Formats: sequence, C-alpha cells, structure tokens
Amino acid sequence: MTAGESLQQFGLPPSDEALPRIRELLAAEAEAERCGRPREEDLALLCCVQLFSRALPEDILRIWDAKCASVDLGDYLDADLLCGGGLDAAKKFLAASSGAAAAAALAHLVGREKLGHFDGFSPDGSLRNYRRYFKLE
Repeated sequence: MTAGESLQQFGLPPSDEALPRIRELLAAEAEAERCGRPREEDLALLCCVQLFSRALPEDILRIWDAKCASVDLGDYLDADLLCGGGLDAAKKFLAASSGAAAAAALAHLVGREKLGHFDGFSPDGSLRNYRRYFKLE
C-alpha cells in the first residue's frame, strides 16, 4: 500500500476500525527498514501521523519502535509524533510504562524538550502541518 492509498482508504484522522490495519502497516514498514528491504515512501510517516491524530497512548511505543528501526527512519519520524495527546501526557504514559523502550522514549522526549524542540508545540499545530505536507489543506 502506498501513502496515497492509505490516505484514500483510511483518511486523516482515521476511524477506529482502520487503526489495526494502520498499526500493521507501520510495523511492516519498520521491519522492512530494519531488514534493509525497500519500503513505501512516506507510508511509515503517514501511519505515524494517522496514529498521532488519534492520540491514543498505546500507540506511542508503536511509533517509537518505528523511529528506532534505523537512523534514517529515526531522523525522518519527528519526536512530535510521540505526543498526539500532548507532551505532558506522553511523558506521563512513558513514565508509567515498563521496559527499556518506554525508558528510552521518555529520555528522548525529555532531551528534546531541554533543547527547546517542543517550544510552541501543540498537537493541533503539528497535525495542521502534516495535513499540509500530505496536501490535505
């Protein structure tokens, strides 16, 4: 599936029914990246943005997993995508979660916050920017 097909089929924001398929697509894109296989341009980003737009805490670690799949994908997927429900909500969720991935994601967010990355951040503003990127506005 291409990013365009995903946008057409699932929209932004996607419905509840679309979330399992979007999660599958994101996991497949991350695995392709880890294995050095080709992946669809912008599909991993779109999947993350679609999940970001729904702001469900359980998707934070899915997005983090994709971000950690490679240096390239890590640079491509911005830390903002972990914060669909806001920075404080993401940090609270990660602090309450167990495991190395949650600890690493929390440390990443705190580090980015200290650098001023989140100055002026709002989920709505980021979503507007991503909607423009995908030519929806």
